[in-house]
Amino acid sequence: MKKTDQYTYRVSWSAEDQEYVATCVEFASLSWLAGTPEKALSGIRKVVADCVADMEAAGEVVPEPLSVKSFSGRFMVRVPPQLHKTLALQAAEAGVSLNRLASHKLAQ
Repeated sequence: MKKTDQYTYRVSWSAEDQEYVATCVEFASLSWLAGTPEKALSGIRKVVADCVADMEAAGEVVPEPLSVKSFSGRFMVRVPPQLHKTLALQAAEAGVSLNRLASHKLAQ
């Protein structure tokens, strides 16, 4: 399996272009238009493979595929003080931590 097979590809219909557009999440600036979803996917996969080859040849850091990347489960979110207070009150009333309340709300 090639490394580029592990990237996250998406194909959707573009009403503006009247064609299918394929993208790669790890290479947000790249896209490929085609008349069928299969051709769009094939096109973006080729573009990504060429881009990765160029980056490697130039000694650049190639993005890690999200499918194999490790995630810690932690990220920081800044909210207005009043929202922080409201959420803290909701958590206290529910008898759970603020972290558990926020995680539950994000999962909905």
